[in-house]
Amino acid sequence: MSSFEGVFVSDQWLQSQFTQVELRSLKNKFISAKKQNGKVTAGDLPSLMVKVKAFREFSEEEIRGILGELGSDLSEEIDFEAFLRAYLNLQGRATAKLGGSKNSSSFLKASTTTLLHTIIESEKASYVRHINSYLGDDPFLSQYLPLHPATNDLFDLAKDGIFLCKLINVAVPGTIDERAINTKQVLNPWERNENHTLCLNSAKAIGCTVVNIGTQDLVEGRPHLVLGLISQIIKIQLLADLSLKKTPQLVELVDDSNDVEELMSLPPDKVLLKWMNFHLQRAGYKKPVTNFSADLKDGEAYAYLLNVLAPEHCSPSTLDTKDPHERAKLVLDHAEKMNCKRYLCPDDIVEGSSNLNLGFVAQIFHQRTGLSADSKKISYAEMMSDDVQTSREERCFRLWINSLGIATYVNNVFEDVRNGWVLLEVLDKVSSGSVNWKQASKPPIKMPFRKVENCNQVIRIGKQMKFSLVNVAGSDIVQGNKKLILAFLWQLMRINMLQLLKNLRSHSQGKEMTDADILNWVNNKVKSTGRSSQIDSFKDKSLSNGIFFLELLSAVEPRVVNWNLVSKGESDDEKRLNATYIISVARKLGCSIFLLPDDIMEVNQKMLLTLAASVMYWSLQKAAEEAESSASPLDACSSSTITDASPAPSINGEDEISSLCGEVSTLSFDDAASDTTVCSLVENDVTSVGE
Repeated sequence: MSSFEGVFVSDQWLQSQFTQVELRSLKNKFISAKKQNGKVTAGDLPSLMVKVKAFREFSEEEIRGILGELGSDLSEEIDFEAFLRAYLNLQGRATAKLGGSKNSSSFLKASTTTLLHTIIESEKASYVRHINSYLGDDPFLSQYLPLHPATNDLFDLAKDGIFLCKLINVAVPGTIDERAINTKQVLNPWERNENHTLCLNSAKAIGCTVVNIGTQDLVEGRPHLVLGLISQIIKIQLLADLSLKKTPQLVELVDDSNDVEELMSLPPDKVLLKWMNFHLQRAGYKKPVTNFSADLKDGEAYAYLLNVLAPEHCSPSTLDTKDPHERAKLVLDHAEKMNCKRYLCPDDIVEGSSNLNLGFVAQIFHQRTGLSADSKKISYAEMMSDDVQTSREERCFRLWINSLGIATYVNNVFEDVRNGWVLLEVLDKVSSGSVNWKQASKPPIKMPFRKVENCNQVIRIGKQMKFSLVNVAGSDIVQGNKKLILAFLWQLMRINMLQLLKNLRSHSQGKEMTDADILNWVNNKVKSTGRSSQIDSFKDKSLSNGIFFLELLSAVEPRVVNWNLVSKGESDDEKRLNATYIISVARKLGCSIFLLPDDIMEVNQKMLLTLAASVMYWSLQKAAEEAESSASPLDACSSSTITDASPAPSINGEDEISSLCGEVSTLSFDDAASDTTVCSLVENDVTSVGE
């Protein structure tokens, strides 16, 4: 397979927003402008963006106005990364202007895409109020809360990682076993790093995009990155109920089965807009609301919405007033009578703050959905939901794909992969250069045959990677065959895991890795500590109590397991406690995993294989880092950095460090591939196609 010199930027998240074809095209335009003018300034961007011809929705003057809103100094010289950020910002504005796209990136991808890393004080103040409200009673954090929004206390509090871990548990309860959080008054650097590692891996596990954030960013309390992460966590909490599974009453928003399927595939923010427009139509409001910014600035939509949801608190003056600021104030007064939290102020409505308006509408939804309890419709919605096993598998694939940092945010695996584009993006991440982008069609795709072409290329690449794809065609993916989609993704994850382990394991010498190699490794690792526990396979029923995996984690890093917190695992409750602790300890160690406690308790063979593989990968990666830092010829090696890790014992008498140089130096480590693809595998057993 031919290779080419790619275009790379230092910000990995920024890199993940573009394909290599797009980056090369934009880089050429940027270099051309720089050669012509000697440098590129913010003032050059409007004409440059027009030449790119990517934003027909905006004139040159409109682009200049948008850049002015960002507070940019138009005379300031900018680099290629700043140009890319401006491009993404305009792309987001264009999407909002057109009313959004089903295939566009979700709200979670809009964390820090401004030209300059500016902090919006109103958003910070809102997040501080949210944190004070939901964490104020926490026994440990009560000594630091309430925070004052005018200070930088929020960023200082984030530096030890404790409050961020607890905020994740508020958003999705039970994500982190709080026994695994280091909660001393004064933490040493290793303990602080553990908390941040646990935080970032857990954030991935609830659906946050964090490939642009590292533990050091949190240790330093970098404001724009801390706020970006907090924003995503809070949005996940606020929009948690905006699905048919959580709120079956949402089926009232649609008329037939096809519409129900479309509703199930929508991201939460789009469901919220659909819900809002449903009530606005009932209230007689003529203009559709397509975004959470410009369409809400005058406050009229809010007035109509609240009047139909809570007429008992209605005030005629809300609509009669001509001053948008006064109307916004009356709207907030109305909402407060409905017990909605003060998520924003009148200025935020008038200025069109997208994030805060989204949060406010979500608060209104939580208080009153205004939807009927039609038992027939609700039972129909429940019938449309997948079974538990399929839902768990879909969840794991979705979180894994989103953790890769690809440009498209996946909201529903079965719907979002049907045009083939997402699968091509994932294939390009896992096997760089495997996709022929010239033969691919980017969404939105109107012609059905273009979707089939994309999916045919997906199948073709899968066969090149020796996947089991007997009698499988691209049309099967386009038609949404769930079994085939799950089987393809399982094979993609598994082969990637084995390839990475093959590259890291010193004594493989090019030998293909197998499940048996992983089994032998974990058994030998536990045995090397003097413990007698051994397993026959990853179906071994003894694994249900969790003890073996805790011994494995302790073997690769003795400090990470507190044995005083471990039970014997004799009852179901004890098994669940151990399983929950295993997951948090593994994430705290540095494993990015998406399994659930039930997978351990039920001895889900494939999920336990991936858990073992993630621990093995971390241990070998750590050994590579130890080899690089040792005073030997190994200094020439290239490896990934693992902070504050101790050396791992050798396996089968072999010195793993001694021959890592040749293997590790050939592996390209990037946050999007190396730390997520190995351990973030499928939730349950998926039978490969053709088997």
